[in-house]
Amino acid sequence: MSETRVIRVELGARSYDIHVGTGLIARAGAHLAPLAKSRPVIVVTDETVARLHLPALEQSLRGAGIPHKAVILPPGEATKDFSHFARLCEEILALGVERQTLLVALGGGVVGDISGFAAASLLRGLAYAQIPTTLLAQVDSSVGGKTAINSAHGKNLVGAFHQPVLVLADVAVLATLPRRELLAGYAEVVKYGLIRDRAFFEWLERDGEKLLAGDPPALIRAVAESCAQKAAVVSGDERESGERQLLNFGHTFGHALEAETGFGPELLHGEAVAAGMALAFDFSVRLGHAMAQSAHRVRRHLAGAGLPTGLDALAARRPDPDRLLRHMRHDKKVSDGRLTFILAREIGDAFVARGVPDTAVRDFLAAADAS
Repeated sequence: MSETRVIRVELGARSYDIHVGTGLIARAGAHLAPLAKSRPVIVVTDETVARLHLPALEQSLRGAGIPHKAVILPPGEATKDFSHFARLCEEILALGVERQTLLVALGGGVVGDISGFAAASLLRGLAYAQIPTTLLAQVDSSVGGKTAINSAHGKNLVGAFHQPVLVLADVAVLATLPRRELLAGYAEVVKYGLIRDRAFFEWLERDGEKLLAGDPPALIRAVAESCAQKAAVVSGDERESGERQLLNFGHTFGHALEAETGFGPELLHGEAVAAGMALAFDFSVRLGHAMAQSAHRVRRHLAGAGLPTGLDALAARRPDPDRLLRHMRHDKKVSDGRLTFILAREIGDAFVARGVPDTAVRDFLAAADAS
C-alpha cells in the first residue's frame, strides 16, 4: 500500500484534512466515525459510481459501526440543475436528518457540487465529507468549499461557499475511469503548473505519461501537489476576492465553450478548461503579456496528452465569436459590467486582468476562429 499524504486546509475552526493515497475508501469508516455525530450517515452518489464503489464504502461504514442510507442520482452534468437539486433535498429530508447529520459525497464533480450545495442549504447547514472518484474532482472541485448547480444562464451560478469536514482522495479508484475522463482531470492538474508552479509543469512534461498510465506514486504526487496548491490559495482567499481567482485560469473561455454545448456530453468540463487555457495563453500573447514560445509549449503539452487546445474543441461546429462573448458576460468574475480574465506572463506566472474590453476579446475570438 502506498503512503498516504495529508494536506491541511487552514481555515481556523473550519480547517480540514485532505488525505491522498490508495485504499482510502476501504478505510473511510474509520476516518468518518469521529465526524458522524448523528446516525445514520447519508451517502449521495450517482448510478455509475454506485455500481463501482458504493459497496466498498458501505462495507467500510458497516465495519466502523456506522448506519447509513444512500441517495442515488443520475450521472452527468445535466444532474446539476434545479430539478435534481430539489429532488435531492427532498429525498434527504425524507430520511429524517438532523442538524448533526453527516452527508458523504461519493462521486465526481457533479455529485460533490450538488451534494455540497444541499449540505449548505438543508437545515441551514449540514456537515459533509467529500470522497471524490474522478481525477478532476480530486484535484479541484472537492477542495475549497465552492458548491453550486447550473442555471440556464450559465455554469455554477447558483450555490454557496460551504467547506467539507474531510476529503478522502483514493487514487486507486481512478483505474475505473474512462481515458477521456482521466484526461479531463489532467487538464486541471496542468492548470496548477501554469498558474503557480513552473517546476510542477516541467515535472508533468517529463512524467505526465506515467500519471496517465495509472502509476500510483505519480498519481499521488500529482493529486497531493495540486491539492496543496489549492489549499494554500483557499486558506488565504476563501471567498474568491483575490488570489483564488487564479484557479479560474482557462475557465472564462472554457465555460463559454461548455455553454455553447448546453453543458452536454459533447465537451467535458476538463476538456473545456484545456481549450480555455490554451486560448488564455494565446490571448495573453496577443495582448503583449506573454511570449509566443510559452503559449506554443503549453499547447504542445496539452495536445500531446490528447486534449483540445482551442475553438476546435467543438468538433461539430465553429462557435460564433459573438455568441461566446455573450456567454462570457454571465461569468461570475464580471465586475461593473466588464470582463475579467486570468491571463499569464509566463508558465507558472498567472495574474488577474480586470476590465478587458469586449472588442479585444471579440477580435481575438474572430482571429482564433479563422485560424
